[in-house]
Amino acid sequence: MTLRRMKTYTGQTGYVYQYYFVGKRVAMPDDPDAPAIEYIFDVTADRKTIFAVSVFLKQSALDEWKAAHARALTDPEQYAAAKLRLFQGFDEVDKMQASGRRLAIEGTAIESLLEQLGVD
Repeated sequence: MTLRRMKTYTGQTGYVYQYYFVGKRVAMPDDPDAPAIEYIFDVTADRKTIFAVSVFLKQSALDEWKAAHARALTDPEQYAAAKLRLFQGFDEVDKMQASGRRLAIEGTAIESLLEQLGVD
């Protein structure tokens, strides 16, 4: 059995979320966000109900990053972008369980996410 380290994030919506990273996979070919890498997080806002949130890092965003920076993002940088998009969802989506379970990173949005970390 794998022990997961629960982390906490206080969103600008006023909710205090607890979450942990479950894993990543290539998005299913018939998924509307494909082609993408899907990062899956388990999340709770009330310590009772746990729900999955998927962050889709679209291939188009990775391609745009590579074209602009003449290098591909490393796996840790891709994970960082997914985690920052999760935090952005916590800050912007009022009822995460009802309407924020699918988040995407598209186009140049990856630039603003990774800029927060100084990734160039």
